[in-house]
Amino acid sequence: MSNSSRLLVLALPYPLVLLPNARLTIPISRTLADNLLTVLHDSDSTQLVLAVVPVLLLADSGAANHLPSPPPTYTSPVPGTAARVVRLVRARTLSTPGSPRQPYLLSLHGLTRIRLAKPLDINSQRVDILSECTVLQSTSEHPPSREAVEAFKDAALRLLDRLARDSIQPQRKDEWLRVAMMVEEIPVHLSGWMADVLVAGINGDYVDKLGATSVEDRLRCATELFIKQTSIPEVSQKIASTVDESLSRQQKEYFLRQQLASIQRELQNLHTASAGQGVSLSNPGFGSAGSSNELDDDEQADADDLVELKKKVEALEVGSEERKVGVREWRRLKRIPQGSVENGVVRSYLEWLTSLPWPNASASPSVDRNVLKDPGFLLNARVQLDSDHFGLDQIKRRLIEYLAVVRLRALAESTAQTSHADCHSERLQLSTTTIAAPPQGGAVPHVTSDTTPKAIPEPYKLPLAKRNSVKGPVLLGHRRTYVASGPGMIVQALRKAGSLDAVILLDEIDKVGHSNFHGDPAAALLEVLDPEQNHAFHDHYINVPIDLSQVLFICTANTHDSISAPLLDRCEVVELSGYTYDEKMHIARRFLLPKQLEANGLSERLLSLTDSALLRITTLYTREAGVRSLERAIGAVVRYKAVEWVDHLDSLGERDVGCGADIHQGWRNMVDEDEIEKILGVPRWDGGEREREDRCGVVYGLVVTGMGEGGIMPVESTAIPGTGSLKLTGSLGDVIKESGEIALSWVKAHAFDLGITAGRGINPLKVPDSIDLHLHLPAGAQKKDGPSAGVAMICALVSLLTGITVSKDIAMTGEITLRGRVTPVGGIRMKVLGAHRANVRRVILPWANKKDVEHDVAVGIRKEMQFYFVQTIAEALDVAFGKGVLGWRRDVVLVESRL
Repeated sequence: MSNSSRLLVLALPYPLVLLPNARLTIPISRTLADNLLTVLHDSDSTQLVLAVVPVLLLADSGAANHLPSPPPTYTSPVPGTAARVVRLVRARTLSTPGSPRQPYLLSLHGLTRIRLAKPLDINSQRVDILSECTVLQSTSEHPPSREAVEAFKDAALRLLDRLARDSIQPQRKDEWLRVAMMVEEIPVHLSGWMADVLVAGINGDYVDKLGATSVEDRLRCATELFIKQTSIPEVSQKIASTVDESLSRQQKEYFLRQQLASIQRELQNLHTASAGQGVSLSNPGFGSAGSSNELDDDEQADADDLVELKKKVEALEVGSEERKVGVREWRRLKRIPQGSVENGVVRSYLEWLTSLPWPNASASPSVDRNVLKDPGFLLNARVQLDSDHFGLDQIKRRLIEYLAVVRLRALAESTAQTSHADCHSERLQLSTTTIAAPPQGGAVPHVTSDTTPKAIPEPYKLPLAKRNSVKGPVLLGHRRTYVASGPGMIVQALRKAGSLDAVILLDEIDKVGHSNFHGDPAAALLEVLDPEQNHAFHDHYINVPIDLSQVLFICTANTHDSISAPLLDRCEVVELSGYTYDEKMHIARRFLLPKQLEANGLSERLLSLTDSALLRITTLYTREAGVRSLERAIGAVVRYKAVEWVDHLDSLGERDVGCGADIHQGWRNMVDEDEIEKILGVPRWDGGEREREDRCGVVYGLVVTGMGEGGIMPVESTAIPGTGSLKLTGSLGDVIKESGEIALSWVKAHAFDLGITAGRGINPLKVPDSIDLHLHLPAGAQKKDGPSAGVAMICALVSLLTGITVSKDIAMTGEITLRGRVTPVGGIRMKVLGAHRANVRRVILPWANKKDVEHDVAVGIRKEMQFYFVQTIAEALDVAFGKGVLGWRRDVVLVESRL
């Protein structure tokens, strides 16, 4: 609703605007002042209220075209403000010459918003006339929404905060802060009043302060005005600061580079002049005077590097993704000022991009395949592998298979039209080979890193990059947005190799880090090793697909239990259980002893180890799957003899040594078995596994130790008075404890058949006396677990309850079931080697492990031992105790008579 009234209209020239609750002082002419005085004297009220309306005078219409914002053109009703005349005084100073005389000052105070009922008809000749018009005034206003009030407060507080920060005078700053506190605490019904007060104090455009009547619209206009006034100074200040900083840096860089070039020219002239006079001014390590140095003339070297980098970019295959990225980055490099940080980042990226071996690059040299066509290629590779390593037959066989594929591909590529349908020159996917070897099998990385490249003659040696345990970003690289980012290990290996058909060894793949905030390294390796997706490997730094399908990845691990199942599924596993004693003897004689003699300054003439001494070192001072501890023990023996040799030379004296006398006279170079304990100390292992005894309730089982080698372990049992329970000791795990319970349950179920009880259904632990059974596995400090001790536990219990002993020359392994079946177990080769080392020549194994013996155990060991492959527990008992010794009562039928 609105009320109408008639008020005298005062025109405000553009761009003056009076808002409610604001005060405005304007100069007026004498005529207008006289008219106001006349109206004031004639009025009954002491306060004169006028309708103040901003208008555009006709005389100023041409000047208005040059203003920042054009004045609005209103149709009816025209907005204005009802204002009270506060003061009318004569001005103390006159206006500037040439302008109309306006000797009076009129002060007005805005009251409320009004609108004229019809447009105001006024021009510059009638501006001093007070005309009476009908005005409309709103009587009720709807309260604004909470969202509009919150937006208004937020924009106002931001503007007031900036004004307070920009204020130089502390008093002015405090005033802005007090206003900000008022804005924060202003209620909703007074938000329109506060908006008018703040808008009136801002030097905004003409259009920013007009046209809003409702409180909601006024808050919205005020919010837009505050945001505009806040952003304009910030943007201007930021642009000015950026331009000043850029100009300052560029000027500083320009002057410094000019000074550096001037200094270099002066130094070069000084060196040239000094060289002509025969004076040397060079420093050691920086060349000589008068001669060019590769460390001098940095500008020329930098220019040459850029030219070389451009040639590498041009050498990339036309239309390829890497060429597109290279061209784009090269254009960026040319636009960036030299010496800036971004220039170094882009240049480093281009160097990495162009140094990788991309397929079909025009800069790649053609490779001659004549060596691979040689019929003796594989024979030479076998000779190289056998000369460098003893044993490792499975690994050598897999490497020979790979080399055969390499030669086959070379023959297929060199033949334009082949008649063999089995030879294809298309891209061949290579599988990933994982070599699982126990700890201290140091020959595995050595045979892959050193011997494999030697197997291919120069210049066709396959480069290899060796890497240890990794984290996700280390494999895939860091994105270029990070500081000091770089490519991952795979890309670094390819750059080092310089070829797409490289051999990359990933050592200790079972020890990669777990998934964390750095990423999952197993998932990263999955992308690298999967032959179905590594043809488009994506490094985070290079950000261009890289083909890894021609790379042969060889991974090593001590165990594959800790490798994730999806990653292990992508690998071809070749297991290496360890060396036998005979293999260790050959390795020590052919490789380790000559290596230690050379490392310690001795010759073969000065030291010789007997076979018995070397065997004693191997059996009593080392207990491992590899040969590292054996090499350290041999090194200790060599160093001991080196000390004796020096003492021997010192005893001869300098005269005898220099005159050519026989210095070997009196020197004993032979090391016997009896001297080993004097040199190496007390043996770490006393060979107790060879000292066995025939005893009731004791049998010997086959185990695999934590060091990756096999051995035998006694399973001891005894009966004590008790309640018929079973006790298991020896640091046993849950699985091996379950095997003991299964063994006891089977013995109870077949107690009558074995002759332990007089009838079926009788508990042998309750009748005739109640007893407890105690099973113990020695070496309690070592954790033991697994199902392979089931057969040994059953034989121990049967031996204890029947009183029949099992021969000490027989050992056994196998998992058992309640049905009486013997199921296969793992580690057969290591267990057989352990039994052979302990002089056990008869071994009981599950029938399903027969193929493992034929495939993994050496022929010489198989000839020296007897293997008994059993399918049931009954067969195992017959072999362990002897045929017919137990006296089975399977066919006996019990008849119970009743009266």
